[in-house]
Amino acid sequence: MPLVKDKVIVITGGSSGIGRALAAAALEHGAKVAVCGRNLEKLQGNFIATDNLFCFKADVVSEADCKAFIAAVEQKWGGVDVLVNNAGISMRALFQDVDLSVIKELIDVNFWGMVYCTKYVLPSVLARKGVIVGISSVAGYRGLPGRTGYSASKFAMQGFLEALRTELLYSGTHVMWVSPGFTASNIRNVARSSDGSAQAETPLDEQKLMTAEECAHIILKGIEKRKRTIVMTRQGKLAVWLNKLFPGLADRLVYKHFLNEPDSPLKKFH
Repeated sequence: MPLVKDKVIVITGGSSGIGRALAAAALEHGAKVAVCGRNLEKLQGNFIATDNLFCFKADVVSEADCKAFIAAVEQKWGGVDVLVNNAGISMRALFQDVDLSVIKELIDVNFWGMVYCTKYVLPSVLARKGVIVGISSVAGYRGLPGRTGYSASKFAMQGFLEALRTELLYSGTHVMWVSPGFTASNIRNVARSSDGSAQAETPLDEQKLMTAEECAHIILKGIEKRKRTIVMTRQGKLAVWLNKLFPGLADRLVYKHFLNEPDSPLKKFH
């Protein structure tokens, strides 16, 4: 991937899953990579120390942390070519049961964290005619039961990025989002339950899902080719297509799919 080599790539949420895999892949291809996370020791432990890696302790919920992270990267390497807004959390609980603090946390992390980082990196990325990326989800196209806050945050992300892309259409700077579909990662294990506690287990067979490494490769190729959007997995593409053309059918199929999850909260109605 020659276009990645020597580029400065900033990735939020680099402690696990797609963020960690994306950082590792970018480093392999010669990029200068800056990652942030709330636990600096864990973050640093994910990678072999190299001059091309910069780890920074930051919580994307904090505007001040996001501003400091971007400023530190710019001071170290002079600017940013690519921002990947990857930090995110999910949930699994019916809206009628969930504490509203859970919804707020998801919006703060998944949406506002992206807004803060994008705001402070924008002058640098504009100057370098770089790329701003949002790691979204099929939940950004189609509301998913038991995941109201997550769907809301991803719809918001995609609306924001689409508006920003249109604003920057003739600037030379590219804006895109990627929807991985179900990918093997830690996001479901730390997904919020109705009371805000970590779910601590996944309802899916992670071994049958796309790996984070495969996902990272697709994202890097998409950045190089400046794709408008990427929806990964056949299941994800089918869900987006069905929801656009046959929304009523999509309601029933999505309901059935999530009803059949182990310990599905939808079983409350059956």
